[in-house]
Amino acid sequence: MNKTIQNHWFALLSLACLFFISAQSHAGSKNFGEYQVHWSVFPSTFLAPEVARDNNLNRSKSIGVVNISIMQETDDGGLEPVSGQVEGKVLNDVQQSKFLAFRRIQEGDAVYFIAEYQYSNAELMTFQVTARPTGAKQDLPIRFTHTLFND
Repeated sequence: MNKTIQNHWFALLSLACLFFISAQSHAGSKNFGEYQVHWSVFPSTFLAPEVARDNNLNRSKSIGVVNISIMQETDDGGLEPVSGQVEGKVLNDVQQSKFLAFRRIQEGDAVYFIAEYQYSNAELMTFQVTARPTGAKQDLPIRFTHTLFND
């Protein structure tokens, strides 16, 4: 893994640790053999105003952000980010479904996909997301739940 990717992932891991302390965010991953899909969910208010502005994201107590990364195993056993497509939906606790409009963001070698969604305080949200790495024939489906609270 090159230095830029290592620095990016270190920054993301540091940020994720801060999120875990607050119990507001959620992160996880699922292994698909050659590929892994990583995700995180957090309130948009966790973003610094300048970061939100630079990435065209809204900061609000009722808007959450879901972040998806597709990683591929390298020959030396490491992981590197790959591009692709990500689509999905989020369902609230009464099974109302909303499409997630993922946008691809690239920072150096790092590639990730973000989408915003609306939530109500303490509402259990179920995410159903499908990632497809560029050139791959197989979809990588993930499903996870999380509850966010207004801060």
